[in-house]
Amino acid sequence: SRMTARQAVLNLMREGLVDRRRGAGTFIADNPIHRREGVLLSFTEDMKRRGLKPSSELLSAKKEIATEADCKALSLKIPSSVIVIKRLRLADGIPLALEKVVLTTKCAKVLEDDLENGSLHDSLRKIGINPTLASGWLTARLASAQEAKKLDIPTKSPLLVETRVIEDQNGKQIEHTETAYAANRYVVDIKLNCAPAVIAPFSAAPIDPA
Repeated sequence: SRMTARQAVLNLMREGLVDRRRGAGTFIADNPIHRREGVLLSFTEDMKRRGLKPSSELLSAKKEIATEADCKALSLKIPSSVIVIKRLRLADGIPLALEKVVLTTKCAKVLEDDLENGSLHDSLRKIGINPTLASGWLTARLASAQEAKKLDIPTKSPLLVETRVIEDQNGKQIEHTETAYAANRYVVDIKLNCAPAVIAPFSAAPIDPA
């Protein structure tokens, strides 16, 4: 039945074996994209290096009052205004991530650029602001119904969520970003040195004089 077939496809999507493509259908999934550790490339730069065509669907881009978390991340006073850009990021037409970028108001001129087909970091460099150092962390959550619809994945599919803060060439925080990746389509590689084992100092048992 159609209901059984639809559920079977959803199960295959949850396992990362098939992918939906808007207006095209359901296809055998490619291997997930791996991001190497060490250097943070913009999404556009990263996809182009892989031979993929990056694109974005601009969901919103405007000035807003910063949240408390944004103020803390960007070292701003409460209340402060910020630039908030929300985009759906795609590679070869396949949705990979939902991205929310919060910028300080000195970056406001990027709103005049093409945020759907261009690189946000290229736009920042054009106005003399160079993203230089990024720090961040990874968490996980389940996709809401709205997020799942945008990413074309089943509701409550796992999302890999990266939060990062980026500084400019002067060491000033300029960007606070949350990017939620479809976990079956994107993997972050990590390489760590193992800490040497700590050896407890030897202590002889006391001798009983008796």
